[in-house]
Amino acid sequence: MYQERPSRVPDAVLWWDREPEDAGERRVLPDGCMDILWVRGGLLVAGPDTTAQLVRDEPGDVHIGLRFAPGRGPAVIGVPAVELRDSRTPLDALWPGRLVRRLAERLEAADDPAAELEAGVAELPVREDLADPVAAAVLARLEAGPGGAPGPRVRDAAREIGLSERQLRRRCLTAFGYGPKTLDRVLRMNRALDLVRAGTALAEAAAVAGYADQAHLTREVRSLAGVPPGSLVG
Repeated sequence: MYQERPSRVPDAVLWWDREPEDAGERRVLPDGCMDILWVRGGLLVAGPDTTAQLVRDEPGDVHIGLRFAPGRGPAVIGVPAVELRDSRTPLDALWPGRLVRRLAERLEAADDPAAELEAGVAELPVREDLADPVAAAVLARLEAGPGGAPGPRVRDAAREIGLSERQLRRRCLTAFGYGPKTLDRVLRMNRALDLVRAGTALAEAAAVAGYADQAHLTREVRSLAGVPPGSLVG
């Protein structure tokens, strides 16, 4: 059963999940985030996804993760997000092997490995050079809700921040793993799906999230998630 709580690591959520006895393939949707994962005794980094990832679980598997808010992962993990896009990378390919082995040993020995993962990451220095203040400004603009098509919204955001669209895209690739238009599509899809999961009708959720109509939302979900909305919220 999936559970989560706010982490003491800034801008992060600590989560854990035990797969049921009939576990099989599941679909992980893009959300603009990066995660440090503890799975089957190994530490991985899940980069920002542009489309849904299909994950094969074994019955009883326990997954533990620290999920960083969009734009925050690079400062903690120490790698530009675009370098990890659509990937699952062993943590020891990014951090010194000695450090990763020590953290893995702590998790193996811990009564509460989720809290131990959180504590281990909290001890690490933050790469301030990868904590771009532009990321927060872009995120605030795009998370504010619907306001027209992605193209004009991105131009508005670039103008407000004082960057050209090309400069904004380059900064977003480092912070989020993809440009602001893709980030906008991902955030908007998740807003709409959250509304539907909460009981909002699909057509109303499409309007609230800023889609032209229900068909537009369905096309976007198929493009980003690979299946229609009903397959994700049924």
